[in-house]
Amino acid sequence: MTRMMTAMLTILLMLPGLAAAQTQMALGGLAADPDAPVEITAERLSVDQATGRATFEGEVLIGQGEMKISAATVEVVYDDATGEISRLEAEGGVTFVTPTEAAEADRAVYDIAGGNLTLTGDVLLTQARTALSSQSMVIDLAAGTAQLEGQVRTVIEPAQ
Repeated sequence: MTRMMTAMLTILLMLPGLAAAQTQMALGGLAADPDAPVEITAERLSVDQATGRATFEGEVLIGQGEMKISAATVEVVYDDATGEISRLEAEGGVTFVTPTEAAEADRAVYDIAGGNLTLTGDVLLTQARTALSSQSMVIDLAAGTAQLEGQVRTVIEPAQ
């Protein structure tokens, strides 16, 4: 974790928060192109034809357009009817990055066809000078919005 993110997380944890807060926010720079190719690199790959899943392990990096996801392990789930990738399930130090936002979590599920990214477990989102933390965040990539739930905390830096 970078020094800046560690500092923001420390500040977030010091702020008083609600036990089960919920907030919604706009993510102006977040956009995904479900038609763009998905590129995945990893140290290992295992494929299970019976379940229609492929598991990538070890320094996994996924890219689709300007969106990048990294994690320790990623399972790729294929659509039975089309054979196309329908969902990516990432675990272990998940990091999600676009040119204007960055998010970290324990686990992420990227529903490619539905255009949703769900992050769970110690979620930390940074946008420019703003940081938010929660236990879960659901991002609607088409609308560019996110909903955070579970001990939502924020740091909003005033413009200078």
